[in-house]
Amino acid sequence: MDTSHAQLRQALTGISGILVTPFDADGELAPTRQKPLVDRALAAGVHIPVANGNTGEFYALTVEEAEVMVRAAAEHVDGRAPLLAGIGRGIKDACRLARASAAAGAAALMIHQPPDPFVAPRGIADYVERVRDAAGGLPLVLYLRNDAIGTGAIARLCAIEGVVGVKWATPNPQKLAEAIAASPEHIVWVGGLAGGWAPAFYAVGARGFTSGLINVWPERSVAIHAALEAGDYAGARRLIAGMKAFEDIRAEEMSGANVTGVKAALQLIGRDCGATRPPSAWPLTESQSAALAAFLRANGLLA
Repeated sequence: MDTSHAQLRQALTGISGILVTPFDADGELAPTRQKPLVDRALAAGVHIPVANGNTGEFYALTVEEAEVMVRAAAEHVDGRAPLLAGIGRGIKDACRLARASAAAGAAALMIHQPPDPFVAPRGIADYVERVRDAAGGLPLVLYLRNDAIGTGAIARLCAIEGVVGVKWATPNPQKLAEAIAASPEHIVWVGGLAGGWAPAFYAVGARGFTSGLINVWPERSVAIHAALEAGDYAGARRLIAGMKAFEDIRAEEMSGANVTGVKAALQLIGRDCGATRPPSAWPLTESQSAALAAFLRANGLLA
């Protein structure tokens, strides 16, 4: 494995910071508003920023907008860390975005699990291979939000040439342990359900975790990661418990307030990135807003 792949694998064991997509007052892209978030996250120690992830409202963007945002994120990161670029949608759009992400300078592609209602496990394999080829062989990270395809199918996907990691975003540590045991040893398994699930995933062999919190409070995400890496599970749980009010808001409305909570917090701390797009919830309810303001105030985050 060359040095760049080794560095990418190491970064994946850290925090994958899922960047928001900023909009202006008219709901149009406002990419420059992302740069202060990237600067703060990298200064805090976030290891691998992610463009066009779910906290970035990937499925609310047009393909053209996603292309703009991966180029903008690459400019904002400016080589300070490897950039992971989210890829998805129909295969032609996915390949187009893969090419654009490679041209922008992404270090690797994160392939969103296809949401098509008629998904065959072997069809996903074909999808992954065609996206890889379109990007000229960039390393791939699979984003698994549904383990119903089965452990065998997951292991076969992990054996595809170019796959280096999996973001595991299903709340089933036992299935994760089975997938790790069945898959090639070189795969990096990343907790894909943010910090709250990270201790459970660490316990069965995952390393690192995704975080949308890094847009608002990257220092807390970095502290949770440091505790887990040191084997201080009690300390990590205390840090995570301190986030409960924030994460409770994001989990409301069938998790439809997930990005809403992040963007509402950004508005309150003076880093306005606009509203979320439907079908995400916007704005927060009065009770949600009050709880969010109290959380930010209690932690010294209000501007």
